[in-house]
Amino acid sequence: MAADHTGTALPARTPQDESDVEPSQLRRAGLKITMPRLKILEILAGSQPRHMSAEDVYRRLIDANEDIGLATVYRVLTQFEGAGLVTRHHFEGGTAVFELNEGTHHDHIVCIDCGRVEEFTDDGIEDRQRAIAVRLGFDITDHSLTLHGRCVRENCPHRAKK
Repeated sequence: MAADHTGTALPARTPQDESDVEPSQLRRAGLKITMPRLKILEILAGSQPRHMSAEDVYRRLIDANEDIGLATVYRVLTQFEGAGLVTRHHFEGGTAVFELNEGTHHDHIVCIDCGRVEEFTDDGIEDRQRAIAVRLGFDITDHSLTLHGRCVRENCPHRAKK
């Protein structure tokens, strides 16, 4: 289960979260309400896994019989990133993935074999980062921590290939 920056557990995302998407989110971000933007926002809000590439979003649109091109998906995701609605990450093999910015800080650990991404928070890590910043004379305005390793799942689909 994910947690916010204070360590408080966050509820698991469900497909019902998709209905929480409102056009006002686009307006508040300074974007016009268009059908492609709404559809892409809905997909990101209801996504499992939580981190999706532009191609993943595009495949979901195709599966839903939506006539929205891949170039539009890239353009909208870039607009969402600029407006602060999504965060872009480069976890696996340089492919950019996006997650809806829900306003809570978390870090990531990524399996270098299968690409599975787990989110976590740790108050000790956060405290240590703040202490280092103070010691070096910095005021942290933003940060991102991504750990890379190998998952130990016995059923990892990529382990057999190694």
